[in-house]
Amino acid sequence: MNTLNKRFFFYLPPLLLVVFGLVESGALSGLMGLDRPQAIAFGVLVIAAVLWVTEWIPLYLTSFVILAAQLAWLLPAIKTTVTSADQAKYLSPFFSEVILLFLGGFVLAEVLGKYSLDRKLAGELLKRTGTNPAKAMAGLMFGSAFLSTWMSNTATTAMMFAIVLPIVEKIPKENPFSKALLISIPFACNLGGIGSPIGTPPNAIAIGSLSQKGEVVSFGSWMLATIPFMLVLLVLTWVLLLKLFPPKDLVLELPKLDHKPLTKTQWGVFALFGVTVTLWFLSDMLGLSIGLISLIPLLVAYGSGMLKLNDFNQLPWDVLFMVGGGMCLGVGLSQSGLTSYVVSLIPTDAPFLVILFAFGILAALMTTFMSNTATANLLIPLAVSLNTGVGILVLVIALNCSTSMSLPISTPPNAIAFGSGRLEVKDMAKAGVGISVVALVLIVLVGMFYWPLLNI
Repeated sequence: MNTLNKRFFFYLPPLLLVVFGLVESGALSGLMGLDRPQAIAFGVLVIAAVLWVTEWIPLYLTSFVILAAQLAWLLPAIKTTVTSADQAKYLSPFFSEVILLFLGGFVLAEVLGKYSLDRKLAGELLKRTGTNPAKAMAGLMFGSAFLSTWMSNTATTAMMFAIVLPIVEKIPKENPFSKALLISIPFACNLGGIGSPIGTPPNAIAIGSLSQKGEVVSFGSWMLATIPFMLVLLVLTWVLLLKLFPPKDLVLELPKLDHKPLTKTQWGVFALFGVTVTLWFLSDMLGLSIGLISLIPLLVAYGSGMLKLNDFNQLPWDVLFMVGGGMCLGVGLSQSGLTSYVVSLIPTDAPFLVILFAFGILAALMTTFMSNTATANLLIPLAVSLNTGVGILVLVIALNCSTSMSLPISTPPNAIAFGSGRLEVKDMAKAGVGISVVALVLIVLVGMFYWPLLNI
């Protein structure tokens, strides 16, 4: 029996039995004053939280546990009082417009990587920045951020590290700048993820949860709301890393990179990327849904032969199910009335700024030690049940899920950098804590005034 099977059979059943017993015995209802649907929803939330934090089973599998628990346990309880309750509401998040948007983004990332256009971009950046350490790091950071706006943060980090490591190996060991270069890539990829709806799962969870509440955030609106923060934080990160790990009088030795002209297929990939992103931006003006537009790269890439069946199988389907599971959990929390109950516990006289900082700090702390997707799945459904400033609050949570990056375990890109064996935990923490705190303050204080101008 492999490790996954052991975890599934030894950990999951006892967890389910304990939670089921607490709910059905009335212990939760008596202790917290919940009715039965609310108690069941809380039980499902506890199950999801434990599985997301411990990762006893894969995160995508947790989504199916959530779905099964809500269809078999929560929905019948809700139907005793709300006869119109329908299982379609719990199933639809798994193939919603947000899922199609992410799927389209994954296809674009796959085709960009297959034809090495990501490496082409990195090579062109290094050719222009030259051997100056500060300029080279700036070019690599902005290139990494741009790519991770459209591609997986983890995949972008892995690709950029293949370019950066040969440069680092030629830096004298006594020069601290090698640490700056190694840390700059994952940090830039983490920050780049906030730049578009497809950049990282918390963005999709935020947009999906807001749409369920009737607040639509378009592709262009999201980018207008987040790109300024991404750019400012990139510059601040660059400055901080240069201060902490100065290059002194270092002159970089750059590896030889491929500068061959683009092929017809590569030009075709660029055209597909440009058309898709342009249509995403203009979706409101053209009256087209972003889900429909997201099918274009899927149909063109596979229909033209740019991508094959094997490429299709390699798409990160697990991420799609994680996002769907989070939105499915949100449906249950809302329909059961649990989110309304939680909101009633928040003091009515609490200043909105205090609420923003409370959720922002909570998101940052949780993401330091657990998956940003899991954090967003837990906090955003609670945030959308508030009656004022929901859009602002959800963006604060989503962005802080991506900008909290103090430890190697905080994000997969951080883990890749730490895995190089050239960094200590204190190196990453020294830079990461500062950026995380600055990001939190900047996002809350500027966001609460800037985002309403965009009708968010």
